[in-house]
Amino acid sequence: MRHLLMLAAEGGGEGGMWEAIKHNPTFLIANLVVSAVVVTIIIERTAFQLGRYRVNSKEFFAQVKKLVAAGNIDRAIKLCDASDYPILQLVKAGLTHANKGADEIDAALSEKLSELKPAVEKRIGALWSLANIATLIGLIGTVSGLINTFASIAAQGLSQADKQRMLSNGIAEAMYNTAFGLAIAVVCMIAHVLLHTRSKNIQHDLESTTERVFNLLTISSKPGY
Repeated sequence: MRHLLMLAAEGGGEGGMWEAIKHNPTFLIANLVVSAVVVTIIIERTAFQLGRYRVNSKEFFAQVKKLVAAGNIDRAIKLCDASDYPILQLVKAGLTHANKGADEIDAALSEKLSELKPAVEKRIGALWSLANIATLIGLIGTVSGLINTFASIAAQGLSQADKQRMLSNGIAEAMYNTAFGLAIAVVCMIAHVLLHTRSKNIQHDLESTTERVFNLLTISSKPGY
């Protein structure tokens, strides 16, 4: 394969990537669109995870716990209103039902948690599908390029130089389609692993915060606390 790539890059000086794109740009452009979608998802999800979940839930909960222990529920709610970060809103959902029964506190926390969790995982699963799509588009481009190349070479009335040029251009088109598709797939898989792992950690943090808030409010409401 290395020999074929060298032939594609050097054959007549015209077998480079741009020549391949000019010769048959359909599948390379299709994967270029896929790559743009992939980059957009990665940037958006990374910004969402790093921006919306940068609050240290343990430190924040420690502050809330002090206020609740002192009976300052209203001040704890105002602390949550300082930002629209999901963790703060989850804690607020419990605090606003602090004077009600355990069942209502649990229902409020569960409802808020069910609203927040899907947003954490949103669009991450699409990266795996896009990896497969990019690979298949690259494969189709490879097969198409080879078919067109051999069909053209088989035509009558071509000089040896023309056949060599067409062969190098065809191999370049095939190899660039394969390489581009696989490169996109690799980026998608790496990003999926990183973002999915991060999302699972965030979901676990949300669930832990839900339990801590519920325990805090139900235990503190009992006599003797």
